[in-house]
Amino acid sequence: MDDLKKLIREIPDYPKPGILFYDLTTLLKDGKGFHDLVDKLCDHYKGSQVDIVASIEARGFIFGPALAYRLGAGFVPVRKPKKLPWKTASVTYQLEYGTDQLEIHQDAVQKGQRVLICDDLLATGGTAAAAITLVRQLGGDVVGAVFAVELSFLNGRSKLPGVDVFSPLKYAS
Repeated sequence: MDDLKKLIREIPDYPKPGILFYDLTTLLKDGKGFHDLVDKLCDHYKGSQVDIVASIEARGFIFGPALAYRLGAGFVPVRKPKKLPWKTASVTYQLEYGTDQLEIHQDAVQKGQRVLICDDLLATGGTAAAAITLVRQLGGDVVGAVFAVELSFLNGRSKLPGVDVFSPLKYAS
């Protein structure tokens, strides 16, 4: 994992003072690094019979289709409001300061389908928890939540009880 971490650019004081931003674009542009990361994400769920990979806007869209392809699953986008063209289910969730909302097509997940939630980064867990709520509202069975990077010091896993959470790249501080 250290080889992959070396490919991630760390930007201090972005987007505001005191925040250390982990920029995945430098890993993504490295063909071997990107390939190795997708392999690690997929290997954890190999044999889990994933029907749908539901990825969270926007950076989850980078990994979700690759995972869906490798796992032989379909891909479903989970988006911000008013971005999807058909009837949607939505959920409002709390942010550190205020609220946000996610939407998914009402027919994106069928009852009993096995769904893997995917995003680029797990921080506080609020967005992933909202996506899980949406999938469950539609009758889907959440088989796990996968993230390229986890900021474990923010304890986002605590908002995803009972869900298999996998992230190969963890930062403790």
